[in-house]
Amino acid sequence: MRFAVLLIFIVCFAGCSSKGKVLGKTPKDPVSSILAINAGDAPPRITLRGKMFEKCPQAGCWFKLDDGTGAIKVDTKAAGFTVTAIPLNSEISVAGKIVNDGSEPMLEATGVIY
Repeated sequence: MRFAVLLIFIVCFAGCSSKGKVLGKTPKDPVSSILAINAGDAPPRITLRGKMFEKCPQAGCWFKLDDGTGAIKVDTKAAGFTVTAIPLNSEISVAGKIVNDGSEPMLEATGVIY
């Protein structure tokens, strides 16, 4: 019985403490989708959650994110961090500001949790 209670406590504690690593500022903006960005329905500052499927091979100063509704390029230069240590296909949350990169929307990151 004691072992079961101890095991439950350990599992709960481990789950509560695994928030991930933060680069830049902790994402706190409203969660949106790439579909909403493309439709023009997203606020200017947002958080996206998805899979990083491509990144800058030299400096890690940008990456591409797929949230299941589309893909978007995310620039990390202005935030002062790189994503070189994050493995491809990692699930991440990224916050930032929507900007236009030519004809395509892009996210200027302020922070990432992975």
